[in-house]
Amino acid sequence: MSSLSDTVLSVIYKRKSVRSFKNGRKEIPKETLEAIIKTAFAAPSAMNLQPWHFIVITNHSILNTLGDALPYAKMLYKASAAVIVCADTKVSEFAWELDCSAASQNILLSVEAFGLGAVWTALYPHEERALFVKNLFHLPENITPLNVIPIGYPDGTEQPKDKYIAQKVHVNAWQSV
Repeated sequence: MSSLSDTVLSVIYKRKSVRSFKNGRKEIPKETLEAIIKTAFAAPSAMNLQPWHFIVITNHSILNTLGDALPYAKMLYKASAAVIVCADTKVSEFAWELDCSAASQNILLSVEAFGLGAVWTALYPHEERALFVKNLFHLPENITPLNVIPIGYPDGTEQPKDKYIAQKVHVNAWQSV
């Protein structure tokens, strides 16, 4: 394998859900956040509609407000930043969840490549969580938030997991497991 493919595979295999960040909320350079968001735009989307919008949050007060309201996003209290992945449902009514999920995965992988940590915290399909974010940011009716991705400097407690299960791979036919 080439060194590029080794690097790409390494980032994919090392990606983990980071829920614990170092104290201090060390700032993530603006250029790094921009590069992370640019990778989201590289994701595939149905008919290349690219229904996504991204809210990048670096303000600690807003991060804390989100942490107060979202039951599974308490790591926002120590996160340096967060990205809220949203969809314009007027642009894509039928595949926005898939498209924005692909963009979210690109964000998670690029965060790992930068030596940072992140975790996907769901807003959609939880109406109360999505509505809170819609109201907080005064989102138009056609903009639906999919998730909040807290980003920070990992404290090192989370480790990647080997999730490969050979029995779930079926070559040329379905095989009972």
